[in-house]
Amino acid sequence: MNKILVIHGPNLNLLGQREKDIYGSATLAEINAKLEDVAKKSGVTLTFFQSNHEGEIVDTIGKSSKEGIGGILINPAAYTHTSIAIRDAISAVKLPTVEVHLSNIHSREDFRHKSLIAPVSSGQISGFGVDSYLLGLQALVNLLKH
Repeated sequence: MNKILVIHGPNLNLLGQREKDIYGSATLAEINAKLEDVAKKSGVTLTFFQSNHEGEIVDTIGKSSKEGIGGILINPAAYTHTSIAIRDAISAVKLPTVEVHLSNIHSREDFRHKSLIAPVSSGQISGFGVDSYLLGLQALVNLLKH
């Protein structure tokens, strides 16, 4: 399966204008373009989805395997720490999933240290800015090849 679903969680549509000292200056469109470059070189296709609404993210994950998605790259953003529903959706579809974060969630406020998504993910990459996404995509591509 060479289709990967890229999910961007709440407020990531504001990248490039919000808290640049934490999230950097890249916009979501710029991140998606960089991901597309890696995808082309890796022989995979990407489907992008961004939502500020938990239920929409859950619905998108839930129908992913029926749409031929082979793996999920997700930045659940604030839902990382609060969404049992997203966690359960990822667990239910049983697709390889890589969780990514622009900032190092483990060096920030205490409430950001626990991810509800990590235990049902293949792995987590955080703290490398845009490179977290690129490294996460490469890791997912490698998982799908094996």
